[in-house]
Amino acid sequence: MREGSTCVSERRSCELVGLHRTVFRHVTVDKNTEVKAEIRRIAMKKKRYGSPRICGVLNRTMHINHKRVERLYREMGLKYRRKQSRKRYVGDKVPLIVPQNINQRWSMDFVHDALTDGRKFRVFNLIDDCSREAIVQHVDFSISGIRLVRIFEEIKSKRSLPRQIVCDNGTEFTSHAFRKWASDNDVEICYIDKGKPTQNAFAESFNGKFRDECLNEERFLSISWARSIIEAWRIEYNSERPHSGLNGLTPYEFIARTA
Repeated sequence: MREGSTCVSERRSCELVGLHRTVFRHVTVDKNTEVKAEIRRIAMKKKRYGSPRICGVLNRTMHINHKRVERLYREMGLKYRRKQSRKRYVGDKVPLIVPQNINQRWSMDFVHDALTDGRKFRVFNLIDDCSREAIVQHVDFSISGIRLVRIFEEIKSKRSLPRQIVCDNGTEFTSHAFRKWASDNDVEICYIDKGKPTQNAFAESFNGKFRDECLNEERFLSISWARSIIEAWRIEYNSERPHSGLNGLTPYEFIARTA
């Protein structure tokens, strides 16, 4: 003790501040120590669990109120963080070409359906906005951006490519492989605004007819069966089905008159 300092006893100190000695000597015990340790153990093991699910796990071995778990969960800084979805490439906004001739502007989209055994498959639809021709309908269980490039390379070997293609922001259409292919072939991709399918009206109209006249009328036993039926419908659509937007002509008749 330094010289000149005054030592005051515990009793005298408590009397001066009006505090009972038992209160002064009381050591606070955290009753939540074991619960906190268990919460932390579960949270570290199951990082995608939030407080409600952790509470459910705890209640298998103890009875604990969900409000208590939530309070401790927050106090411990174990806030559940949702994974943010990756932003999709939406491309630069480009003006739509008004199609005056064939192979100026195409539209593309996917349609989903299922086989009789429940397995789902996809149909890639590609149409010419001027002639309404169904250029291709590719059927498969999965169609990636790389597969899309192969489809277009096959089309390229048989006919001219368009100046512009209209589509939504699906992962296949925004994939690096497909965008690179479009850039290498001087094809402009026009991505519609999210949640506005009417901006891809030609594809949406075709999809509706395709579902009503083919998908809803047929039962597909296998993927090869689906390919056969859908290809037969595509040929009939192009060669026999009159189109009101073409003054009653079929797509092939319209192409023959404008060639």
